[in-house]
Amino acid sequence: MSKELIKASQYRTSKSHMLAQEDLVLSAEQNKELDELYSGILEGVQKGKPIFAKVVRVEANNVVVDINYKSDGVIDRIEFSDFEFKRLKAGDEIEVLVDELESADGSVILSYEKAKALRAWDEIIKLFEEGKPVEGAVTHKVKGGLSVDIGIPAFLPGSQIDLQRVTDFDQYVGQTVTANIIKVNKKRGNVIISRRKFMHEQRADSRKKILEKLNVGETIQGIVKNITNYGAFIDIGGVDGLLHITDMTWGRIAHPSELLRLGETITVKVLSFDKDNEKISLGLKQLTGNPWSQLAATITVGSKIKGSISSITDYGLFVEVEKGVEGLVHISEISWTDRISNLADKYKVGQEIEALVVSLDKDNRRMSLSVKQLEKNPWDAIKEQFNIGDKVKGIISNITDFGIFVQLLPGVDGLVHISDLSWTEHIDHPADVYKKGDSIEAVILSIDKDNKKISLGVKQLADDPWKLIEEQYPAGSLVEGEVSKTTNFGAFIKLPSGIEGLVHISELSDENVEKVEDILKVGEKRQFRVINVNKDDRKLGLSLRLDAKAPRESFKKTPKEGEVAKPTAPRRQQPVVAAPQREETLVQQQSKQKSQFQLALEEHAARGGAKDEDKE
Repeated sequence: MSKELIKASQYRTSKSHMLAQEDLVLSAEQNKELDELYSGILEGVQKGKPIFAKVVRVEANNVVVDINYKSDGVIDRIEFSDFEFKRLKAGDEIEVLVDELESADGSVILSYEKAKALRAWDEIIKLFEEGKPVEGAVTHKVKGGLSVDIGIPAFLPGSQIDLQRVTDFDQYVGQTVTANIIKVNKKRGNVIISRRKFMHEQRADSRKKILEKLNVGETIQGIVKNITNYGAFIDIGGVDGLLHITDMTWGRIAHPSELLRLGETITVKVLSFDKDNEKISLGLKQLTGNPWSQLAATITVGSKIKGSISSITDYGLFVEVEKGVEGLVHISEISWTDRISNLADKYKVGQEIEALVVSLDKDNRRMSLSVKQLEKNPWDAIKEQFNIGDKVKGIISNITDFGIFVQLLPGVDGLVHISDLSWTEHIDHPADVYKKGDSIEAVILSIDKDNKKISLGVKQLADDPWKLIEEQYPAGSLVEGEVSKTTNFGAFIKLPSGIEGLVHISELSDENVEKVEDILKVGEKRQFRVINVNKDDRKLGLSLRLDAKAPRESFKKTPKEGEVAKPTAPRRQQPVVAAPQREETLVQQQSKQKSQFQLALEEHAARGGAKDEDKE
């Protein structure tokens, strides 16, 4: 939009002194001389007509110009943009419009802005109709875009500044840009231009020329325009080609940014070209020979090689054997015995290591390496040195909630499962009984070389006390024991042999007992009567009834599959269903044995069912 010019006549008044009429009368000779003086000058300088003027000097608030008139012209500073005003100097020729031939102080008032707009509108409309671009200087940033001086202020929207999204508009201020005119409204004084459209058309022309000359196998230069996870787009003169990550180097990289930088100029080779779809595939590694085809003859399967670690991943180490040739040491090929969770704790990039070539595929550029196979597999010696049933000694290397690990040889551990720690003790956590670093003796229960597992047992060092339970504690005999634990359904009694028996709440008294703690307390020693024994299910029933009455319930040996145990007493007897026969090894049976506490819970549940049957 044009600026409003404040004229001197709006705020200044002048007073003229009236001269006597006789003073204004000129002689014929004077009139002739005056006509000759102004002849040709007044014809060229007319109000409202554009003329060319030469800059005499540039002042702080004005520009004084010579228009070949009786007096110099003055142009207000506001008529110029900051960009134009800074470039003005004495001697420059500019086009101006005569606003007033003579002001109150005798000066000619000129307008640079009106002359420029008058000339610009004609030129702008002509260029718009012909579809040609316009050139202008970016003067300043405005809301949503830039203001460009193309003779009149034109608006360049932010979305039309470049082919790519622009966030920093300030970088364009002061630059001269070329753009297409996309909208003109002379009545409102609005012009909208698009640099993006102009650049797109220019690229289309360049693309057409490039595509006509491009050939597969040609080596060309380009500029890195964009970088993605899978490659980089290279501008090769208005046309973008894709340089895939697999075509950047014969070696291995995790991301294209490891090799390329935005704006970098690189030389690439045209690998393929689809003219119809304008798709171009480029290569960088193809500029050099394939190092895999030139691999040293000494590098074969089974050979030892030395290399430098080029990168470390979660699954292994990449080792550069030769320039552009890398092999992978999988994490499973690092050590026979060490459990490595983080390779970066043990290895560093650039570190030199020795490895064995396990497999080699030159065509697919793959090489598998192994560090552990440089040494003898310690598990080969395990089978030779140890046998099932051997007693061994070792140091506790680790304790978990499911058992303890015992080191038998450097890097070779055996596991004592929590169920193999004791025949009779109920252990909540192995750490309650053992400490890391303690020396321990155990029996080898099984050896699995293929899966690198050794099972150990501590309780197997002694005989199973439940084997002689029926002879040692026959039904009806009296025994002395200590209360080890109380529950809401009874109390556990530890006998001298270490076996725990259960006194059900119904066997504490002839009267109804609501709380076990009212009769028995933990640590208390009492005498009990054995009322039932089941060696197979590892159950020992006790009673505080010391008289020789028939037991209220008796457990028999587990019947065969499908059979139901018959009660020995009609009162409160529940059916006992036999567990299905299992074809398991002794070690498997021992590892699956239930604790006395679990069995007691099942017994209590069964008792409840029997009571319900009695009521019915």
